[in-house]
Amino acid sequence: MSKPLGPYTPVVRAGDFVFVSGQGGMVDGKVVDGGVTPETEQAMKNLEALLASVGASLRDVVKTTCFLTDMENYAKFNAAYSAALPSDHRPARSCIAAAALPAGFKVEIEAVAYLPADRAE
Repeated sequence: MSKPLGPYTPVVRAGDFVFVSGQGGMVDGKVVDGGVTPETEQAMKNLEALLASVGASLRDVVKTTCFLTDMENYAKFNAAYSAALPSDHRPARSCIAAAALPAGFKVEIEAVAYLPADRAE
């Protein structure tokens, strides 16, 4: 996992919920090349790794908020986002256009997961 870009915690457990800060397509402190599709794929991998660090998975995600710097990329983003999730799991989602994102990301994804304490590690 890349180091956070600011003074925040990437994943926080609060009772039965897990909150994951916005994730971009970054590996080893560098944004992946190739545009919105590889960035989305990597952002989802980063999200998955942070969830796993507290015993959760993408299947536990109940809500995502997604930010795109260009809504012209929505179809490409949507395809990569959907492919990363279990085929029978579609959390609630908002997708918002943003003028700019940290590190020059084209996409950023934050998530809320529900993980009852009795299932957590």
